[in-house]
Amino acid sequence: MQKTAKRSRRKADGESDPLPAASGDHPREERASRSNARSGAQGDTRSRILACARAEFAEKGFAGARTESIVRAAGVNPNLLYHYFGSKEQLFVAVMEGVYSDVRSHHGDLELENLAPEKAIQRFTEATFDLFVTSDDVIRLFSTENIHHAKHIRGSERIAHFYDPLLSLLDRQLARGREQGVFRAAVDAQELFITITGLSYFYLSNRHTLSVILRTDLNARARRERRRRHIVDVVLTYLREGDDGEDRLGSRKTRLTRQSQSA
Repeated sequence: MQKTAKRSRRKADGESDPLPAASGDHPREERASRSNARSGAQGDTRSRILACARAEFAEKGFAGARTESIVRAAGVNPNLLYHYFGSKEQLFVAVMEGVYSDVRSHHGDLELENLAPEKAIQRFTEATFDLFVTSDDVIRLFSTENIHHAKHIRGSERIAHFYDPLLSLLDRQLARGREQGVFRAAVDAQELFITITGLSYFYLSNRHTLSVILRTDLNARARRERRRRHIVDVVLTYLREGDDGEDRLGSRKTRLTRQSQSA
């Protein structure tokens, strides 16, 4: 009776009954928040394991790396490593997928697409060299997997197709260069990619032994910059000059100058 009377007085005064509480211990928003927090924590843990694994594999190679060292550095329970990755081999593949993803994002495809052909090839060559300079662990991880004949990454669908867009981009720029008369004909995008990567990779992966043999510090900044310019010059000279030795870029500039003067 008293409760009914109080409710009647609230309605008379324009008040409404309070909304019923949501079913369960917590409202839906709180449950969603807790779920997001758990997902974020799991993502952070997985990322931390990957970062520590990348350092361990780069320093000791696949065979020398120890999962015990990785979980200790990550500060996690060993069971979590196997929960997220299943095995040491699968963890290594996940690390390599991250490495290849970092390499590909470094190339800057969108920027290269909007440049003139010769400028795009120059920028790609410089970016490749700069990547290896700033990411010594990339060189070590690539070398490690080559020692194992790529048996770990061979089954990765992600890695297998990472470079398809880049090779298509290089092919388009080579075609544009041919159309504009600045590049020689019949340049294979894959061969060019291997050449650019090899000119950068070999220098930096062997700089310590080469420094001893050549009695000079190939890791010195001035010497690295000299090598960077040399690689760009080698690549662009190859693209500009055909089998007849004609400097196509120089010839094009001469033709444009003559056309401008006669106009």
